[in-house]
Amino acid sequence: MENFELVTLRGGSRSIRSRMHGETMHIGTDPRTEALELHIGQQQLVERVLEWKGGKKPFVIWDIGLGPAGNAITAIESLKGSKTPIEIHSFEISTEVLEFALQNAEALEYLRGWESVIRGLLDGGIAYPLPNIRWQLHRGDFSRNQLIEPPPSAIFFDPYSPAKNLEMWNMETFRSIWMVVSDPLAPPCLMTNYTRSTAVRVTMAFAGWFVGRGIPTGDKSETTIASNRLELLACPLGHSWLSRVHSSTNASPIRGRNNERGPITPEDFAALRALPQFQGL
Repeated sequence: MENFELVTLRGGSRSIRSRMHGETMHIGTDPRTEALELHIGQQQLVERVLEWKGGKKPFVIWDIGLGPAGNAITAIESLKGSKTPIEIHSFEISTEVLEFALQNAEALEYLRGWESVIRGLLDGGIAYPLPNIRWQLHRGDFSRNQLIEPPPSAIFFDPYSPAKNLEMWNMETFRSIWMVVSDPLAPPCLMTNYTRSTAVRVTMAFAGWFVGRGIPTGDKSETTIASNRLELLACPLGHSWLSRVHSSTNASPIRGRNNERGPITPEDFAALRALPQFQGL
C-alpha cells in the first residue's frame, strides 16, 4: 500500500493525505491559496524581494518541509517579475511525497507545467526555474543536520504537526535556526507556519525568536509568525497571551524528542516573562 493518497477538499481541489502520519496537507484550502496567504502574502515576500538591497547577494528563502512543493512553486510563480537574485533552499527528510505528487500532477493542478523542473530537482538536487532563481534540495533530517549559509530572509516552516513530528518543533530545532538569523550581519527575517499552539509559541520564544499572531487561513482562525526583529511583527504576542500561557494545560516548552504535554512551570513562566519581547508588560 502506498504511503500517500489523493483526497478531495471542500471546493473540489485535490490534495495529498499521508497514510503514515494520518494528516492531510493544506486541509482547509488548496496548496496554492494556503501558500499565498500564509507565507507569500503575510511575509510581503514580493515587496521585500523588490526592495532587496543586498547587491549581488541573493535573497534567501528556506523552505523547511518541502513536501509536495506547493510553497516553493507558488513563491517562484509570485516572484516572476523580479530580477533580484534569489536562492530557495528546500529541506526534506524524504522526497517520497513529492514523487507521488509528480505522478499525480494533472490532478493536483498547481504542479501542471512544473514536471520537468521537479524532475530536475529530484535527479540533480538543483534547478533553475527562472534565470535569477536557484532552487536547491537538501535531503535528510533537518533537526539533525548542520544548517547552511547564507542566512535566510524568509522561512516557510511547514513540517508535519507537532503531534506527528515533535523533533521538528522542539527548542533545539528552533534555536539552531535562530543561531543563523541572530548573527548581527544577518538580514531581517520572517518565519511563518500554520500552528497556533501555545506550547510551540513558548518554545519559539525560549529559542530566541520574537513571536506574533499570524493571519487566518483555511480552517485556521490564527497562525504564527516569528522574526529576528520585533518591529517586523504586526501583532506581537503580549500581556493577554501571557495570561493564556499561565492558565494553559499545554504550555510547557518542547525540549528534546520525547516531550510530555503539561502546564508551564513557575520557573519557566518567570523566564518567559523576562524575555526582551515581554519586558515592560
